[in-house]
Amino acid sequence: MSGSHQKALIFSDSGFRVRHLFPTPFVVAPVEDCAALNAALLEAITARAAAHPGVCRSNAGGWQSRDDFAAWSGAAGQQLLDAVGRLADQMTGVQEDEDGDFTRRPIAWRINAWANVNGPGHANHAHHHPASFWSAVYWVEDGRGTDAESVGGEFEMQDPRGILPAFHAPRLRYAVPGCLSAGLSDFLVPRSGTLVLFPSWLVHAVRPYRGTGRRVSVAFNLAP
Repeated sequence: MSGSHQKALIFSDSGFRVRHLFPTPFVVAPVEDCAALNAALLEAITARAAAHPGVCRSNAGGWQSRDDFAAWSGAAGQQLLDAVGRLADQMTGVQEDEDGDFTRRPIAWRINAWANVNGPGHANHAHHHPASFWSAVYWVEDGRGTDAESVGGEFEMQDPRGILPAFHAPRLRYAVPGCLSAGLSDFLVPRSGTLVLFPSWLVHAVRPYRGTGRRVSVAFNLAP
């Protein structure tokens, strides 16, 4: 029988599904009533930046503290550190047996944290955080002011699968929710009072800030 006359195959509705394999968790957690917290953090970070030269790691310009944020950030810093630890507990499972069953329970996290202050043109190169399980960022001041237009400085997450999904046919996309950026990067526009939590192996960067003010954040590494 000629191929043009063959009956088209029909996929059964029963059992048809699209699985999302190997997903990467990226938690976006806005903090409620954060004005007082941000004001206290901003005061502590500004004072620290004025008194200490800072370090240069992934930052391209700007000021970055040592990872001793807990030692000088006061009660507001401790409040933020506690919140990050609780969120990590909520998102972490501990495997209890060989069958793969897991439970959620508090983890004795070792948390290192540092502050960042970026001005016009400052950015962070692509990097990851070895020897940690979770990493996080909290934006104290997003640098947007009253201007609703974009000021750049987007938080960039690079596809951990690399460029291969887009290498053969760059204009093709996987038309499945959550897969449109496969082989590319995804972006988050920072907002004051927002915390993000993600696996430490996820390569990420910060695009250049194009505002006229400053962008202030605190970054965290969590290891059990």
